[in-house]
Amino acid sequence: MTIAATEPATPVWPRSIVLRALAGALALGVFFIDAFTPLQSAVAVLYVLVILIAAKVSETDLLVASAASVALAALAYVYMHGVDQFGSSTIRLAVSFSAIGIGTVLSLQNLRATNRLREQARLLDLSHDMIFVRDAAGIIRFWNRGAENRYGWPAEAAIGKVADELLATEYPTKRADIERQLLRTSRWEGVLRQRTNAGATIVVESRWALQRGGPGQPFRVLETHRDVTEREASHRALAQSERRYRRMFDANRVGLLQEDWSALRTELRRLTSTGEADLLRYIDANPDFVERAKALVRITDVNAAFLEITGADSAVSLPGSLDGILGEADQTFVGSLAAFCRGDRFFEGETEIRASNGRRVPVIFGLTFPAVEEGNDGEVLAFVVDATERNEAQNALLAAQAELAHAARVATLGELTASITHEVNQPLAAIVTNGEAALRWLRRAEPDLEEVSTALVRAIEEGKRASAVVRRIRAFLTKGPIRRDVLDVVELVQDAILLVERELTRSGATVHLRLDPKLPRVLGDRVQLQQVLVNLAVNATHAMAGAPDGRLWVGAATDGAGHVAVTVADSGPGIPEANLGKLFDPFFTTKEDGMGMGLAICRSTIEAHGGRLSVESPAGEGARFIFTIPVAAQGPE
Repeated sequence: MTIAATEPATPVWPRSIVLRALAGALALGVFFIDAFTPLQSAVAVLYVLVILIAAKVSETDLLVASAASVALAALAYVYMHGVDQFGSSTIRLAVSFSAIGIGTVLSLQNLRATNRLREQARLLDLSHDMIFVRDAAGIIRFWNRGAENRYGWPAEAAIGKVADELLATEYPTKRADIERQLLRTSRWEGVLRQRTNAGATIVVESRWALQRGGPGQPFRVLETHRDVTEREASHRALAQSERRYRRMFDANRVGLLQEDWSALRTELRRLTSTGEADLLRYIDANPDFVERAKALVRITDVNAAFLEITGADSAVSLPGSLDGILGEADQTFVGSLAAFCRGDRFFEGETEIRASNGRRVPVIFGLTFPAVEEGNDGEVLAFVVDATERNEAQNALLAAQAELAHAARVATLGELTASITHEVNQPLAAIVTNGEAALRWLRRAEPDLEEVSTALVRAIEEGKRASAVVRRIRAFLTKGPIRRDVLDVVELVQDAILLVERELTRSGATVHLRLDPKLPRVLGDRVQLQQVLVNLAVNATHAMAGAPDGRLWVGAATDGAGHVAVTVADSGPGIPEANLGKLFDPFFTTKEDGMGMGLAICRSTIEAHGGRLSVESPAGEGARFIFTIPVAAQGPE
């Protein structure tokens, strides 16, 4: 194996050492010429060259070289002429000293100016902005580190190039117009598009400053550029989003309002600063505050759909504040005000607004409140939908449901004809019997008036009983709009069971009531709720047909959620699991002669009351129907 010999590398001396050595050698050379040659000229002036060389190293080297030059010049003078001789040589020494001093001062000033320029250049390099200096011809003379990093060209590659050609600069206006403005004002600002070394196009915010060399003559231009590509993209996206929002706002078929709640926010903060922490209590004590608060809410913009709802020709013809929009009977503003104070993001409700012709328009509305941290805590967006047609359709639906429910009640009583006949015939037969007995007691030789009185009292009681049966039937057949009365649940259940008691007795089923006498009262329509109970009880009776020991349980208890839950359960065979999911569907029935509307009507009736109707059928335990009714505001007696 052969190992190749390598030549030792030639040492590279630092520039400062080379310059110091050169200055020292030159100083010694001048000294020997001045001291040991017969030249009669101011050789010591050459020490200025030593100073100029030392100045290229540092200020300290400059001062040391200056002092050494003075010392060597003086030493050479003393060596050649002594200290007691004055003449032309002395003058030459003085000239040398002056040259050394002037050279030192000038070199020192130049060195300090150069250092300042270097410091300024270093500061420019620290800037994240792209900074370069070009001359009148556009040639780059300085290129900072920020320009290197963003544009991608190192300084040595950029300096000497024409800036516009290197960067492929695109100007917003004609370049000649920009140059004229720069010459006139020494300043120019604008947005440019430039190219990087990687070929990417960037958007820069540019500032130019002109430095003049002589009177009216351009010398250099300092260009400072800041990359705003992302900002411009964000601005474009924001503008596009704003245009899209405006199109959505204007073209939306839902009525939209922009409202300014900032003045109201200020008023609420003022109240808070005075110690008013409970807004609702303050409103109770100061009812006029609600109207003042409405007046503080300004309407800033509306769309065409809202103008159509109100019948207004333009936004100018609408009231400028919320108090001119909401009707006098509005009860929702207090709730929206409380939601606004709590910091909720949304609030929904139903109310009426004033149309331009004075009529009241029922609407469904939603409010979107801004978050305080978004920086704009006063801009509220309102969505408004005209509910006129919905209300009319709802009223028509309720009327149709009432008609259908009435027909169902008539059909139900048709099924209970035998029971009703028996219920009426019993007291009628008793009346006839007691009447005949009274006649017999009167026709005796000696009428027994006490027995007559007793028989007549019994006849009257049976008449009242028959009248009660007829009254219950007439009430059950009553046809009219849904009512909202405060009802006793126990009385409601007992009256309903009386209507089907005979049917249950005839089928051999027994009734078990589990009713808490302290139940709170509920809010509802007596006839419709009785219809639900009768329908469920009749269905239970049919389910238990043929069973030797059928049992019907009816119970009522509070559910802990502001409702009373009523349960109707039977001991029948139960409901097949396959039928549970469609039991309440209209026209679904398992009876040969059934219409399949009974349970559907029951569910719609309960839901119209604000409750729920459900069914359970555990294996081997019969069927259990549960419905809930909201508790009335009055609560229990």
